[in-house]
Amino acid sequence: MSFTSFVWEIGNISNKSSRKRHRLRRGQAHINPEASFSSSPGSPGSSTVQIEQRKWANLPPELLLDIIQRVEQREQCWPGRRDVVACASVCRSWREITKDIVKTPELCGFLTFPISLKQPGPRDTPIQCFIRRERATSTFRLYMGLSPALSGELSKLLLAAKRVRRATGTDFVISLVGDDFSRSSNKYVGKLRSNFLGTKFNIFDSQPSTDSTVCSSCELCRKTHPGKVAPRVTTSNYNTAKISYELNILRTRGPRRMQCIMNSIPVSAIEEGGTAPTPTAFTNCLDEHSSPLLDSAGRRPQVGSTSRSMQNVPLVLKNKAPRWHEQLQCWCLNFKGRVTVASVKNFQLVAAVEPSENVTITEQENVILQFGKIGKDIFTMDYCYPLSAFQAFAICLSSFDTKPVCE
Repeated sequence: MSFTSFVWEIGNISNKSSRKRHRLRRGQAHINPEASFSSSPGSPGSSTVQIEQRKWANLPPELLLDIIQRVEQREQCWPGRRDVVACASVCRSWREITKDIVKTPELCGFLTFPISLKQPGPRDTPIQCFIRRERATSTFRLYMGLSPALSGELSKLLLAAKRVRRATGTDFVISLVGDDFSRSSNKYVGKLRSNFLGTKFNIFDSQPSTDSTVCSSCELCRKTHPGKVAPRVTTSNYNTAKISYELNILRTRGPRRMQCIMNSIPVSAIEEGGTAPTPTAFTNCLDEHSSPLLDSAGRRPQVGSTSRSMQNVPLVLKNKAPRWHEQLQCWCLNFKGRVTVASVKNFQLVAAVEPSENVTITEQENVILQFGKIGKDIFTMDYCYPLSAFQAFAICLSSFDTKPVCE
């Protein structure tokens, strides 16, 4: 059997298992695929899929490790990278080994599992994406790739957002899929909320930036309410960033001026040897009694002892100042060919640091997020460490809201 046929067979096994699980009682969750079937050969739940999965699960760990490493190294981008996801869907042993092999985007530069969208991007080369705006439905879709013309139907949908108008502002609800924007869905990942004028925004994440805080919060909840039945798990929102656009009362010429305060990312993350918060899995242990990671002011609540991260100064991003081009009579920024249409929405974000902070000049000039227009409803988005795809997408969504007092 060739290596391509081997990977194809793995994908077929994963698909058979998924279809079998959907035929079971609705709402029942399983940790591993083989747990859905009875272990008795003569029981009604036994099937060929069960036998095949046990055959793959019983492979020697050394051979299994080598197989998954070959699959991971062979597929560098989507849609081929779905073979790596198929390996993680075979059974529990395959999933654990795949999770150990697949590195975070910061280290490998790839987006593999959904949790990769909440992890910081690579430090050296930015991840290039594009956003498609659909005016009729007020939706915005983030795709993996250079542009629709180059990617075509092979583009990988990463995130989708829907704009919801309110009396006091606007909400952008962000989801993993393009047809489900309910906050009660497990596809919900966060939202962006603006004020009435569209000059100030708050980014709310559906989970905190570190798993340890979640675990401690759940432990606190169990100690506070002993002997009680666990309440229904509800979706929580954590204020992880604030975006503000400078008012242009004098109507002076120039692009928009913006500032982003990343409450969930300390400024030490961009210092030499610094690290940014990196969640390892989507958490669902929070309930209505557990305290949030960040309050409405963007600060961590005190639970017992003072957390070390409370003492860190949050990272502040500012738009890179453009230069005035005399011949073209316009403001210009070097987007390195990724932006082709002049627009007030175009921007580049760099770190705004104090001279006392231990940040090199190179890091201060490094473009962390770049957003620009290339078509009527097509925009490019390139981001890198320490921002995640979710945070970068939310910041770019703030540029789509109407801002008559900033232009």
